[in-house]
Amino acid sequence: MDEDFVLRIDRARHYAKVPFVLTSSIRCAEHNLKVGGSETSSHPKGLADDIECLTSYHRYRILYGLMKAGFTRFKIGIDFIHVDDDQDKPKELIWLK
Repeated sequence: MDEDFVLRIDRARHYAKVPFVLTSSIRCAEHNLKVGGSETSSHPKGLADDIECLTSYHRYRILYGLMKAGFTRFKIGIDFIHVDDDQDKPKELIWLK
């Protein structure tokens, strides 16, 4: 994992004041494709996490913490939030699974 990314995730967790349960983090390219990740995924670069999110309250707190820590790329799934800090991709995006 990228060290700066990990430190910022930890800072976001602190701001969110709820636990961050990481369900997916760094992946090898083979596993990334096996689980349905895109060929341009940020997970193999060590620049992405999927964070478990089971309630609307936790979704709000997690997004708040991530934004306060400076993250700007999010994917919202039914039970997770994907966050990445890939400088090769567009910023200020929230998309749905």
